[in-house]
Amino acid sequence: MSHNSFGHLFRVTTWGESHGVALGAVVDGMPPGVGVSREYIQTFLDQRKPGTSRHVTQRREPDSVEILSGVFDGLSTGTPIALEIRNEDARSKDYSEIASRFRPGHADYAYMAKYGIRDYRGGGRQSARETAARVAAGALARLTLAHILGPQITIRGALIQMGPHLIDRGRFDWDEVSRNPFFCPDADKAAFFDSYLDDVRKSGSSVGAVIEVVASGIPAGLGAPLYGKLDSDLAAALMSINAVKGVEIGAGFDAALLEGAANADEMRRGDYGEPVFTSNHAGGITGGISTGQEIVARFAVKPTSSILTPRATIDVNGQDTEIITKGRHDPCVGIRAVPVGEAMMALVLADHLLRHRGQVGPAPYWQPGQPWPGNSM
Repeated sequence: MSHNSFGHLFRVTTWGESHGVALGAVVDGMPPGVGVSREYIQTFLDQRKPGTSRHVTQRREPDSVEILSGVFDGLSTGTPIALEIRNEDARSKDYSEIASRFRPGHADYAYMAKYGIRDYRGGGRQSARETAARVAAGALARLTLAHILGPQITIRGALIQMGPHLIDRGRFDWDEVSRNPFFCPDADKAAFFDSYLDDVRKSGSSVGAVIEVVASGIPAGLGAPLYGKLDSDLAAALMSINAVKGVEIGAGFDAALLEGAANADEMRRGDYGEPVFTSNHAGGITGGISTGQEIVARFAVKPTSSILTPRATIDVNGQDTEIITKGRHDPCVGIRAVPVGEAMMALVLADHLLRHRGQVGPAPYWQPGQPWPGNSM
């Protein structure tokens, strides 16, 4: 099976299955001389790992990462960095009843129709467990961004909606995200989610969520028209996350509600001749190229398909039947998607940063205050 790699100059290949011996990633293209530690990578894996609260799957995985290659004396060598995460709490017997039946909402049928074989234990390669490898690779992407651009680069994600319930933007607090198990920036809404999700879980069902990811400190100039757009690559990366069914950049679909005068982000001269934008409906990207504003993306995660409610399906012989998905599952898989979304943002930005430097060098082609190219001709 191909299509397990993404990125161009900062390239990542993930490997492994939900109930296999291990899973991991190979990161190729990380510049040499970047400080790398297992402990740094682990901080992000600890945010994503299961069993951290009663609101997520109770599968007990330490998600402890090992660096197998590409790092010497704490520095990247410029060679491929292999990362491994062992599976330690797989319970494959939970899935024996679905070996011959397709779970509605899962990729079971589509996968079987394409390949003629599938690992039904926890979804195999289809499982969201694969995202642990992305988070580990995303930590290396963050280190690359900081190494080249400086420590001012931040990439932060937050859960801004669960089911039909949206946060209050007036109470948005990034510091609050780390204080509750929902990565929610609104303390009042986080308290509501605590009881709301308990009720959803007890009913044997699940709910979806919307995640917002914001990158700050990214300079203007990343991305390229027409087929190397930063926003199109970012949308593809976020859409590749398990259970994601929608992505928007900046104002996204709400841009269709605005008139042109309201939607266009006006500019004024800053203290040093730099543009100061009066709004950010574009989400920090215009024409596929970063503007230097915050890069803002959101993605919608569908309700977890593995639920205790009986669902109609067919078996591998084409016969009608019913299925109840047993096992340990997230009542809202969107919660643990927050660090995954951050990782995908970091991976795309690192790749585009290296691509930009490879094409035009480390400095922007033009900056405000400089003569406009061609003026002297």
